[in-house]
Amino acid sequence: MMSGNYTSIDNQNVTGSVPSVGDPPPHVVVKFNDSNLQTFPPAGAQGKIAGASRPPRDADDTFGKPPSGSDEPQQSGWFRTFTIAAYRPYFDVDTSDVLERIKDSLFPFRGSFSEKTANNPDLYGPFWICTTLIFVAASIGTFVTYLAHKLQKKEWDYDINLMTWSAGLFYGYVTVVPLALYIVLKYFSAPSGFVQLLCLYGYSLFIFIPALCLSVIPQEIFRWVIAGVAGLMSATFVALNLRNHIKSAGESWFLIVAGIFLLQLALALVLKLYLFTITV
Repeated sequence: MMSGNYTSIDNQNVTGSVPSVGDPPPHVVVKFNDSNLQTFPPAGAQGKIAGASRPPRDADDTFGKPPSGSDEPQQSGWFRTFTIAAYRPYFDVDTSDVLERIKDSLFPFRGSFSEKTANNPDLYGPFWICTTLIFVAASIGTFVTYLAHKLQKKEWDYDINLMTWSAGLFYGYVTVVPLALYIVLKYFSAPSGFVQLLCLYGYSLFIFIPALCLSVIPQEIFRWVIAGVAGLMSATFVALNLRNHIKSAGESWFLIVAGIFLLQLALALVLKLYLFTITV
């Protein structure tokens, strides 16, 4: 029977057969025993980013731990004074720290240097200040005397004693004077740290570096003024920073401060007579 484009099958025998759909396979049920696994939070994680900054478990921390088989002896007492480890903390400063302390030495009337360096005195700045002073004193002194001899058409000979004398003066002054002051303060029951005194006196010498550079100007009066100003600034810097501490020594505190001030002026006078004066 046809109706349009469609064909209908009515009660017709269709040859062939359609295979029947079989029964679905039985479901397989897998049973797991109760697990004893536990979840642990990250150990030592504090704050928001503490865990992210920790190295992986398999990271090599060889340089983070002291060597177990190190041959370096562990000294104690007076023996530790002769080891590098005893002085390492006094050289652990940044460039910004050194520059800040140099700037304080150029403004002596603040008197806050000792307070700022009480917990972290350094020897890095004083060492390089003294070394720079020795180099500047020897080079500027040699250059000025050379020019003076050439202008007067006289024979010039290099004086090696200028280098050795400068080294003995600056290294000796920045070591012997703080040591003597340390003993005096301890005697008057106003003890101060020896390293802190070394730090204070070392930075007090910085002002003489630009003063020595200005001494190339061939004017004797100008050299006296430069030496005097540098000496006053250095002496004021040391005296004001030690005044509050030395006041605890009793009535003799003024004499101690005056002695410190005059001794620093004496250093400036010696520098003027030996380094700021050019003789031909």
